Amino acid sequence: MTKKRIRQKEEKVIVHKVKTVEGKTRNQLDYIRSIAENDVVFCSGPSGCGKSYIAAGIAAEHLHRGDIDQIIITRPIICTGKDVGALPGDILEKISPYLMPMQEHFRSFLTQAYYGQYINEKKIRYEPLELMRGYTFHNAYMILDEAQNCTFEQIKMFITRMGENSKVLINGDVRQTDLRGKSGLWPCIDKLRGVNGVGIVELDNSDIQRNNMIGRILTALEAGDYA
Repeated sequence: MTKKRIRQKEEKVIVHKVKTVEGKTRNQLDYIRSIAENDVVFCSGPSGCGKSYIAAGIAAEHLHRGDIDQIIITRPIICTGKDVGALPGDILEKISPYLMPMQEHFRSFLTQAYYGQYINEKKIRYEPLELMRGYTFHNAYMILDEAQNCTFEQIKMFITRMGENSKVLINGDVRQTDLRGKSGLWPCIDKLRGVNGVGIVELDNSDIQRNNMIGRILTALEAGDYA
């Protein structure tokens, strides 16, 4: 092998294909459009309707294009049902199990290679919601997942971490909460409705893409009262 070919081989860059998010229903397209047009977007809907998936896809696309410097992801540490107790490790290790769904979304869009690169460069960061007070995030997409398990004050605090050239995406299901107290998601949506720069999108059972059985099951389970 000649020196020229060796040099060309060393300079060869492997380019991994990054997936672009696509809305599959009218409501999902409205969600994507709302993110483009607003700085703060609330998206409410049932499990499997694409709230987190779309948020991750759009954030990943903008990070990979260089439009932003970082993605910040967080969610409240609240268990569904019985508390599993204290988890081992430092604070990031404790919240890691709760953030695995979002990690899988980012891997799906970015590939493992780019995802690992951005994690190592701290361009994708998972931050504990409980420790975010005092932070300001510039040039970022900030994603708060499972916001139905946040208090009003937690959501207010999260929004006010937004710096220059940043967007805030807040996802949750207003119809369910694992909080012992009152969820702050619906009061925040209600108070911010009509505020310039704030988008509010509601997805429903017809938007569920995870498995078409889920929408039919949720519709049946939520019909009427159970005595």
